Amino acid sequence: MICYELAMRWWLLTTTTYGTWLPGNPRGSVTSVRDRREGEALSSVRKEHDRPGEEWESEMPGLTRAAQKAMCGPSVELDLRAAEAVLDQLRETAGHRRWQLEAVSIMPTHFHVVTAAPFEIDGDKLLGDYKAYASRKLNRLCGRPASDQWWTDKGSTRPLYDDAAVAAAVHYALYKQPNPLVVWSRTHGRLI
Repeated sequence: MICYELAMRWWLLTTTTYGTWLPGNPRGSVTSVRDRREGEALSSVRKEHDRPGEEWESEMPGLTRAAQKAMCGPSVELDLRAAEAVLDQLRETAGHRRWQLEAVSIMPTHFHVVTAAPFEIDGDKLLGDYKAYASRKLNRLCGRPASDQWWTDKGSTRPLYDDAAVAAAVHYALYKQPNPLVVWSRTHGRLI
């Protein structure tokens, strides 16, 4: 059993590439849309679905159409070359910042990272830095995408509070992803 460093806070970070999982998507989405949906009772308060532990939003085709119209360019998907560059940059960023990178899986439309950083650094900062440096590397390698964005604006930042949660997140990232381009772990190196 691995005993994860206690002086650090652990996170499962996830983000999607630009335009590949829009609000209202049939797969579900996390959003703070306040519009009343068909079948909901009139109320001055609507439950939001944008907090950890809450169910995600169900399909909302009108919201998806509106999000598509607001896009600044076509959606972005990574290929193997780009995924390898992202992995290299994630590892470089973690090393430079002295964060611990435990597991990474990169698919054409999203990535998962299991990482740790000092307690004063929150998940939004971690994910933002990882995405920013990966974007710079991709811009140098591939040029800027038409949308000028590689990633969605935000992403999921789930804190992991104990060894069991970290181990489950590592297992999820390494072994539960469909069609990964690149999979890497600190203990095993590159798996795919």
